Amino acid sequence: MKKRSLGISAIAALIIATALAGCGTTTYFAGRSLPPSGLTHRVLIAVQNPSALAKGSLQIVDAYYDIRSGYNGSPGSFSIGSFGGALPVTIQNQPEEQRGAVYGSGDGSFSFINYQTEKANGSASGLSGLSSSIFGTRNGQYVFAANQQAHLLTVINQGGGGSAQLSLPGVYRVSVNPGGSAAIAFVQNSDYAYFPVQLTVQQGIAYSGGPATWPKAAEDCEPQNAPTWCLFQAQSPDATDSTGNYFGQPLKFDRPVKAVWSADGGTAYVVNCGPECGGVASSYSILPVAPLIFTLGRTSGLLPCNAAPCVNSDTSAMTTVAIPGGASNALVDTSTMYVVGQQPQTVNGLTLFGGHLTVVNLANNTPSAPVAISDGQPGSTSRMIEADDNTLWIAMSGCTNGVRYATNSASGYGCLTMYNTSSQSVTLLEPYLGDATGIAAVTGLHKIYTAVGGQVYIYSTADGSSLDNQYVTVTGTAYDVAYMDAVTDANNTVY
Repeated sequence: MKKRSLGISAIAALIIATALAGCGTTTYFAGRSLPPSGLTHRVLIAVQNPSALAKGSLQIVDAYYDIRSGYNGSPGSFSIGSFGGALPVTIQNQPEEQRGAVYGSGDGSFSFINYQTEKANGSASGLSGLSSSIFGTRNGQYVFAANQQAHLLTVINQGGGGSAQLSLPGVYRVSVNPGGSAAIAFVQNSDYAYFPVQLTVQQGIAYSGGPATWPKAAEDCEPQNAPTWCLFQAQSPDATDSTGNYFGQPLKFDRPVKAVWSADGGTAYVVNCGPECGGVASSYSILPVAPLIFTLGRTSGLLPCNAAPCVNSDTSAMTTVAIPGGASNALVDTSTMYVVGQQPQTVNGLTLFGGHLTVVNLANNTPSAPVAISDGQPGSTSRMIEADDNTLWIAMSGCTNGVRYATNSASGYGCLTMYNTSSQSVTLLEPYLGDATGIAAVTGLHKIYTAVGGQVYIYSTADGSSLDNQYVTVTGTAYDVAYMDAVTDANNTVY
């Protein structure tokens, strides 16, 4: 019966498509052009080792019918043409701009994907080796990459000139705001955060004498004989009192790992991993975005704070809000922030971690009581995305390292969690299928696509039930997924 229904639906779709073609219509919404595949609900899948001759591919499936092929079986599959990256691991999804960017961990490539033509459109040049974290701005001009092995934060200005490799020992993550105007870099096992700024000609001349001529908060300026970029510590060491605090508050973060951004773009919330990452207490710290803006001549405000009036008042002091449930990732939705992390617990004399979600009211920075979700590897990169039916989805890696697995909890230890933001209820998706490394919200169709344990699975946002995935499974290892035809860039688990 299901196959018959699929065939009838496909015929109906063909009739509609033919009618549209007869009327000369080649757009389907928001002025977007119909892509070569003819599909209007596309999920992009990053696949590693799809064959003996290829280390990576980007495959497209029809997320309306949940099939890999055309409605009549031809063509047998769809994919992104001219893609040559090795071992793709992340898809930075930008459907508003009709493009994406895919990082390949096998060759260090950062490939740009044109969603309208369904082809790769070149890659970033100037990267130094493999990147542990990498992002491109939504206007396509800048790329920021953290290379932990080379201890470099690379800034690439694809508009020409002004690129730099800034020294930052141990740098391993970078966050870029959706507006593409601010970036924050993080060092593993460190309590500090750093941000790059593009220098004016006057600043470049003033700082050209080497470290002795740089501001005290500068970590590095490159190239040193005529710098175009500097990397600054986010809380300047200049403005401290006799106790080493910043106007009575701690100067340092607590193992910061990521920054997320307010809806109006004016605030950065720095997620402090705390005990998950060898620190003291999980929390988030609030920073103004204006002083972080890297665009030439756009910086405003006092950060780093090394001059009046900041040194004479506490108006620029950093506010930190405790999140006892753990904090290693977060997602902002207007006046609400969802924070996920791992909370340390003592079980049979051992310290183990359990996954928790904390909902924060950003109007007054008040966190709710943490609720238990799927466990994960402490400090690991989780994925979060909002979907239909008031649901928030959380994907974890290393969920067999947590409390549930160690105690053989009846609730199981799968890596996916569905949280209903309306009823505030948690659904743990079972059984355990492996690490959950990707989620895509197919909005309007009440489903999500996931990459779990190297394969593609589909779930209903109405009740969390598993949907038929037999026609979307891939050969190779599925590592990430993205909904190419989403309405907004917010449909992205990367930012």
